[in-house]
Amino acid sequence: MYRRFGGPEVVTAEGLPRPEPSKGEVLVRVLASTVGASDVAARSGTPWFARLAFGPARPRIRVLGSDFCGRVVALGPGARRFSVGELVFGATNAAMGGHAEYVVVGEGGAVERVPEGIDPVRAAALVDATAMSFLEETAGLRAGQRLLVNGASGAVGSAAVQLAKVTGAVVTGTSSAANVGFVKSLGADVAVPYSDQAAVAGAGPFDVVFDVAGKLGYRRARRLLEEDGLYMTTVPSFAILVQAAWTRIVGRRRAVIAFTGLRPEARVAADLRTTAELARRGVLDAPVEASYPLDRVAEAHRHAEGGKRGHVVLTLG
Repeated sequence: MYRRFGGPEVVTAEGLPRPEPSKGEVLVRVLASTVGASDVAARSGTPWFARLAFGPARPRIRVLGSDFCGRVVALGPGARRFSVGELVFGATNAAMGGHAEYVVVGEGGAVERVPEGIDPVRAAALVDATAMSFLEETAGLRAGQRLLVNGASGAVGSAAVQLAKVTGAVVTGTSSAANVGFVKSLGADVAVPYSDQAAVAGAGPFDVVFDVAGKLGYRRARRLLEEDGLYMTTVPSFAILVQAAWTRIVGRRRAVIAFTGLRPEARVAADLRTTAELARRGVLDAPVEASYPLDRVAEAHRHAEGGKRGHVVLTLG
């Protein structure tokens, strides 16, 4: 839990009553939950847009965490989709609460059975459908298109590379020099350091630039795009809001931002079913750099905040 915005030290482990499932709900004993960019933003209250979602002066939601994996331990009245003891993974979305030992979710929502052979830590990391949403819904990525993933070694970027290759796109991924080999191992056709701008430009022009952490910016990305190319980012800023509005009217190149945390639950559930199938087929994995037990939650936040290769996961089982 956390009671004020601030650094990793504001998040601590505390006791809460065990929740009980209502009609059509299931109670899940959480075994693993990711600590991602949304948790870092919610905990720190930065950048500015985080306060709109999580509270202007103090946190509106006290327990963070959205993506989780755990075992069903109780069924609410009328709940029949799952059985007690089944291993499931899912997302609580804007309600958060995944960084708790127990979470209640609607059985018809964003929750699925974990594919056989996938452990809880990796299953929790697989849940995040941010990359899928951006590539499928926002970009409409098609086979043969050229995609640049700027920030390809992180949680969202690593998924974007893999999903784009499943689609049949030609993928260039950028990362720190130390992570170039890792990005290549994900399936990227070209993997280059951020610093080698000549190599990045030489792999283009691109139909889509996915600026995962918002470090590139539309002004620089514009030079890398085809004449009708699309720039998209996950990070809100005043600049991207203005650019998104302006490029809808002027020119053929477009800049867009999407708020995946506000997507309808039915859409998130559909993406989770797709994720489960891709994982079952062995064409989508979720690299995990580190996992931390609940009593080291502050360390998990510190790690996630400092940059990572893949995911940081909190273990509760």
